[in-house]
Amino acid sequence: MAICSAQLFKIGRGRGIPYTAVSMASLSACATPFVSSTLSSRFSRSRECHSSCCFKGVPVISNARVRISVMVRDTREKSRNHCLMDDAVATVDNEQVSDSPPKLLERDFNGTPYVPLNVINMNCELAEPDKLINQLTILKSVNIDGVMVDCWWGIVEAHNPQEYNWSGYKELFQIVRNLKLKLQVVMSFHECGGNVGDDVHIALPNWVMEIGKTNPDIFFTDREGRRNTECLTWGIDKERVLRGRTAVEVYFDYMRSFRVEFDEFFENEIISEIEVGLGPCGELRYPSYPAKHGWKYPGIGEFQCYDRYLMKSLKLAAEVRGHSFWGRGPDNAGSYNSQPHDAGFFCDGGEYDSYYGRFFLNWYSQSLVDHGDRVLALANLAFEGTCIAAKLSGIHWWYKTASHAAELTAGFYNPCNRDGYAKIAAMLKKHGAALNFTCVELRTLDQHEGFPEALADPEGLVWQVLNDAWDVNIPVASENALPCHDREGYNKILENAKPLNDPDGRHLSAFTYLRLSPCLMEKMHLLEFERFVKRMHGEAV
Repeated sequence: MAICSAQLFKIGRGRGIPYTAVSMASLSACATPFVSSTLSSRFSRSRECHSSCCFKGVPVISNARVRISVMVRDTREKSRNHCLMDDAVATVDNEQVSDSPPKLLERDFNGTPYVPLNVINMNCELAEPDKLINQLTILKSVNIDGVMVDCWWGIVEAHNPQEYNWSGYKELFQIVRNLKLKLQVVMSFHECGGNVGDDVHIALPNWVMEIGKTNPDIFFTDREGRRNTECLTWGIDKERVLRGRTAVEVYFDYMRSFRVEFDEFFENEIISEIEVGLGPCGELRYPSYPAKHGWKYPGIGEFQCYDRYLMKSLKLAAEVRGHSFWGRGPDNAGSYNSQPHDAGFFCDGGEYDSYYGRFFLNWYSQSLVDHGDRVLALANLAFEGTCIAAKLSGIHWWYKTASHAAELTAGFYNPCNRDGYAKIAAMLKKHGAALNFTCVELRTLDQHEGFPEALADPEGLVWQVLNDAWDVNIPVASENALPCHDREGYNKILENAKPLNDPDGRHLSAFTYLRLSPCLMEKMHLLEFERFVKRMHGEAV
């Protein structure tokens, strides 16, 4: 799956004028990282840069991502702690039009595009560089400021531990620098492929897969014993099972190698942000709904805690609590494609809200937060002085039920009587990390028309997560979860990006459009997308 993206950035209390960036589609059949276009005004390298600059991001299921970013600089002095409270309201339909006030003296705009997944092959070689240069030059001509690139663990450290091959990325980054573009880089510690829209496969490193043959418990495991090789279980975060290293040591060594190898790009502020992969699809969640195991929307998914390392942790937590018989996973939680009312654990009045249920869900969700906490702490050590970000998935199906079953299996302890995202927002705040969230383009009414039985509420979920993040003053970027080419969908993105009636003027900091595809390039779709970008920038249309 080749991916391109466009992103929008902002700074200060200036009325938000987003910037647009577009990137190319797939360049070769070989699996490679994707790049996204991003916009930013100045890329501050202080560790507090996320409290003075804002980013927007949005993913879609398709072939390429386009990332639109806008950074707005206000010449007036602003408190670093209130960067999210200054934004302009973009036009939505013909009603919500409220652009920058005359007070704003100056705004800077810069951007960043997304490069396709297969631009780097499995030998870490740049595929079709001339074609890439031509496409990036075109993007540059439409005011894109930079590119976003996935640096795949399965390519760079493919054959032996601590033997890193960055050659293709060096060539790619040099091209980006020569074009005077910026870079946002994703540390991708997960497998690429196997999900909807994926046409590229990049596995975990060969040496890791070899270890998995003799010790399959390094992978997430469901109740039936099926292993998921998308990423490593956090059960081994502190276990020396990777040829003498723990999982977090492996991640840190990889990030440190990248930081040393590309020092000049950091020193020259070409690299503006690092997004740290924290789970499947790079998202902070359990791989609870894998298509490879037969999951289909809107199934509730399954708990993924049955590898021996997580089970050991669960049993220890139960013993500490004084109820050793609680050291087990639920035996009535259904299967991947169950619905909440079919499972005793998730149905109304079900075991999820019992003493045992609350204990298990607390442990399960805390293990997720602890993993993010450990990896982001090391990311800050490796990338000191550079902004970091983490991605969170938007699991909106079954949101209108009491248990929120699909969120529970993914590790978000967010039933109707509990806020499951505040603790995650607080953890990100602790590390000065931005939040990248998905599904801002989805409309609840559309979900009810397509899958009424799913009781989905993407709008309610987006509102909850955004407010949890804004309450602790961290920047929130976003991505679309599905392809979007129509004005109605774009209007929903604009509405979420810049809430019209927010008394504090809070807004998304950046937005990633997924993805750049042949469909997007069709004349009518491209015209509609161009109109959307202008409105994100606060321009009249």
